[in-house]
Amino acid sequence: MEEADQEHFRRKLLEEKQALSEKNDAADSATKPVELDQQSVGRLSRMDAMQGQAMALATRQRQEQRLRQLVAALRRIDEDDYGYCEDCGKPINPKRLEIDPATLFCLDCASARE
Repeated sequence: MEEADQEHFRRKLLEEKQALSEKNDAADSATKPVELDQQSVGRLSRMDAMQGQAMALATRQRQEQRLRQLVAALRRIDEDDYGYCEDCGKPINPKRLEIDPATLFCLDCASARE
């Protein structure tokens, strides 16, 4: 892969990483424990708050996993190993990388995994 292409994908990865980091910082309050205060919040409202907290935690876990994928892709760029399938070693189609710059597999290998 040419250096200009690698820099293009590096920028995309860094932009997505920054956006996810900002979302995680903004979502910190949604994952705090729900306090038991029956006078200010009824039982059903507390259950709704707990469900919202669980959903926020699940979202945060997905975002953290995506951040790990982005960091790994950036490391592959630094090691000159970016853009090659982890299974077969063939180059990943740039159109596929454009859709998901952190992808590890070419289309054939990804299809075989599903």
